[in-house]
Amino acid sequence: QVQLVESGGGLVQPGGSLRLSCAGSGFTFSSHTMSWYRQAPGKERELVASISAGGSTNLAEPVKGRFTISRDIAKNTVFLQMNSLKPEDTAVYYCHAKRFLNDYWGQGTQVTVSS
Repeated sequence: QVQLVESGGGLVQPGGSLRLSCAGSGFTFSSHTMSWYRQAPGKERELVASISAGGSTNLAEPVKGRFTISRDIAKNTVFLQMNSLKPEDTAVYYCHAKRFLNDYWGQGTQVTVSS
């Protein structure tokens, strides 16, 4: 059974940092593109960052220079380090795994940036 379990969300003040983790199981983690998406209230889900099976990374323009995506293949875990957080980063963050027809989602973790 495929599972993606996110953790690390919470409430943080503007300018603060959070590190999200997503632990995968039930599929070949290293061969999938792993991504983080987010969805703010009233908005569509958007891609935040991705890391390919080969290790290439991609970041959405609004988070470049502030967020970093990485992975630990031995632990089947992908991370999203979020620095210099802004109120507009408030959203539910979802972990995603993709390879050909495989398309898996986590349950999401809430990130709230507020003073």
